[in-house]
Amino acid sequence: MQSLRWEQEITLRRPILVLAFEGWNDAGEAASLAVSYLGRAWRAERLATIDAEQFYDFTSTRPEVALKEDSSREIVWPDVDILGARIPGSHHDLVLVRGIEPQLRWKTFAGLVTEVATCLGAEMAITLGALLADVAHSAPVRVSGASDDRELAERLGLSQPRYEGPTGIVGVLSNALGQCGLPTASFWAAVPHYVHQLTSPKAALALVERASDLLGAPVDAHELRIAARDYERRVDERVADDAEAAAYVAALERQNDPDWGDTPAEDRMPLMDSQSLAAEVERFLEDHRSNE
Repeated sequence: MQSLRWEQEITLRRPILVLAFEGWNDAGEAASLAVSYLGRAWRAERLATIDAEQFYDFTSTRPEVALKEDSSREIVWPDVDILGARIPGSHHDLVLVRGIEPQLRWKTFAGLVTEVATCLGAEMAITLGALLADVAHSAPVRVSGASDDRELAERLGLSQPRYEGPTGIVGVLSNALGQCGLPTASFWAAVPHYVHQLTSPKAALALVERASDLLGAPVDAHELRIAARDYERRVDERVADDAEAAAYVAALERQNDPDWGDTPAEDRMPLMDSQSLAAEVERFLEDHRSNE
């Protein structure tokens, strides 16, 4: 049985690939929520799936039982979905890759994702992640960006990654896609570590806005903004009930000034408006195509 199963053919205009996975790379479920929200907002359709059989330990990531309309039961496996969406007003369409971080055969898995990118003619890839950090829930969400592609990093004001240590599937995929000649950038949202157990729509909103800026197409994020305000309110209430926690958050708020305190300059996102950012992406991709 083939692991990559195509369900429909679709013609996309110079698509950009956006990838996010639940698990190690997904503090506060922000990255997986962001990519799912983009799929709903732009009415993405499923193009293919990557079958779970080779890539998951089912004692760790268990399938689920669901009831169908006729009351019969079915097993829902943790397959990875590949979705496509046409984006009005943008030079590019969108391909989304979402699922749970696999436990097994990452090299084979990365090969399938690069096959998807090649088959659909992707021009660029963006990986989304979220990490726990010493940040206040009330502060603007920090989104750091990096790219191994020197020219892309310079165009968008991103850092070139210097991290050494354990990595997750988005790190492996960024490397694999880059080695295949696909320009790849990675964006990470910072999630307050003291509320790590809560889903963070606020961090997801920051990632959605970054992705839509790169695509040069606005996304209706009204639902996420409401959820983000509710998230802040709920955390405010929790913190208010604990004097020690309130003092700690107040200290973080003082630390999180507009200059980001001690955050290295190379880890900050550029202060570029969305139109300028999209234009730089387009110029970079045009130059990249002419050099091939």
